[in-house]
Amino acid sequence: MKKYTVAILGASGAVGNAMLSALEERNFPIKELRLLASERSAGKKMMFCGNEIEIQKAESNSFIGCDLVLGAADNSISKQFAHDIQKANALYIDNSSAFRLDDHVPLVVPEINGEDVLNHHGIIANPNCSTIIGCIAVYAIHKINPIQSMIVSTYQAVSGAGIKGMEEYQNQLKDVYEGHPSSPKAFDYQIVGNLIPQIGSFLDNGFTSEEMKMQNEGRKILHNPHLFVNCTCVRVPVLRSHSLSMTLHLKNTYDLDEIKKALSHAKGCQLVDDPQNKLYPMPLDTSNQDNVYVGRLRKDLCNDHSLTLWCCGDQIRKGAAVNAIQIAEKCIELQCL
Repeated sequence: MKKYTVAILGASGAVGNAMLSALEERNFPIKELRLLASERSAGKKMMFCGNEIEIQKAESNSFIGCDLVLGAADNSISKQFAHDIQKANALYIDNSSAFRLDDHVPLVVPEINGEDVLNHHGIIANPNCSTIIGCIAVYAIHKINPIQSMIVSTYQAVSGAGIKGMEEYQNQLKDVYEGHPSSPKAFDYQIVGNLIPQIGSFLDNGFTSEEMKMQNEGRKILHNPHLFVNCTCVRVPVLRSHSLSMTLHLKNTYDLDEIKKALSHAKGCQLVDDPQNKLYPMPLDTSNQDNVYVGRLRKDLCNDHSLTLWCCGDQIRKGAAVNAIQIAEKCIELQCL
């Protein structure tokens, strides 16, 4: 089997750490691994397959000789180095939102539109975490009964704000318990004991940038350009794993048992739907693994073309790091890496 020279751009962050773990877990065929980050992280060491690898400062020439670059950095860093990565003839799988809606860049969830990787021109975009989790949850339904529109509320864990968000939440738990005032930095307000109904910046239509990703990215992933999504994104005091409440308006009436059967066989899904025994998806059960759990399926009381479900998935793993590595694996499978 061919082995590849792989770089992780943004290796010191939460997603970068998860990429490192997933590469080892999945036995990705690596010849050489480069860990790249900002100057402040340079010199630190991370473990991979029993060996210490030193983090290097990311520079324009860091990608020479690379076959694959996994991006775990923000938009500005991604845009800064994208040309250098392409110039080095490496494939860039980018976890930021910098290129997601570019018509020339595939936006891929391998279980859904994996063959879109064949259309790449050096960059493949990894979707937003909630979009990945939501699309995985509904794709099996969409295949048998096309989705016309969705009403979605997301309950997004502090892990969505990276290591700083997770640390702030854990520190605030201690402060609140001890009666000390909290000083929010990663979030605009105290997150412990609170809900923050804003993720991303507000747009002219009253929605936030995060809320519009579910529609704009969902259209591209599902190859459904007329999909409408009315989304509300909320930051919740949960350490890890995002949850979504989704009401789907389908093209046709449906049989709920048929929907459940389709979900039980769907790639990347795990049907957890036994309300009589209080079995349903929850963040604690879905953290640190790669499936999207789907449950609480029920017919909409207002419309016989609609159904409601609840799903949860690990934002750092399937919502980011693992999906990116699965994209790379799909590229190997289809011989476009």
